[in-house]
Amino acid sequence: MKYRHFIILLFVISAVIAAEVCRHGNIEQQEKVEQLFRAVREHQVLADFQDEFGLSLNKVRLIISRYNSSMPADQKEEIVRTVHQMSVKYAHLNIDLICATITHESARTWSPFATSRVGAMGLMQIMPATGAFLAAEEGLEWSSAENILYNPVHNIRLGCRYLNALVGMYEQEGGLAAYNGGARRVEMWLAANRNNKVLYAETRKYVPAVLKLYHQFSSERSL
Repeated sequence: MKYRHFIILLFVISAVIAAEVCRHGNIEQQEKVEQLFRAVREHQVLADFQDEFGLSLNKVRLIISRYNSSMPADQKEEIVRTVHQMSVKYAHLNIDLICATITHESARTWSPFATSRVGAMGLMQIMPATGAFLAAEEGLEWSSAENILYNPVHNIRLGCRYLNALVGMYEQEGGLAAYNGGARRVEMWLAANRNNKVLYAETRKYVPAVLKLYHQFSSERSL
């Protein structure tokens, strides 16, 4: 905020100088004032970016704290920055969708060690076979499912790579359905004109549950 106050002060000073130059100055002085205004505008863009960046990081922090208040601070910061990086890296993802997916997949625990009854692992609940395939694409050396999928940074990188690809192929609703029930089932769903009866019962509950969280997080602009 101090930086933004400095920008406002600089803009006011520039405006005063510009008024004086317009009344008494020559063309060379006017050009210098225009250069000063351009510099102020560039700083304003930077300040806006810094504000948005800070708000995004804080939003993820608060979401994590809501569901896992005991998470160590250093681990939380790693996760916060990874979520933000993935939201920038992937065209079909944003912070709200990533956080909604993690929240639901981890059964609202945000525990890096979450494990499902069928063996899906970590924050984004990745099956070991899928994880090994994604790790090869991501350039991660696959040592073991535990080492990779219980590592929250690795897990988020792999899960976001997968989810982004699915949303790119099937749009948001279809991508979430494929993330839960598999691409083959979604292909059948599309062939049946999006008849939800084609989807697994779990998927029919999964998609609206994630989207409900997504819309909730999206509306929380004051975080």
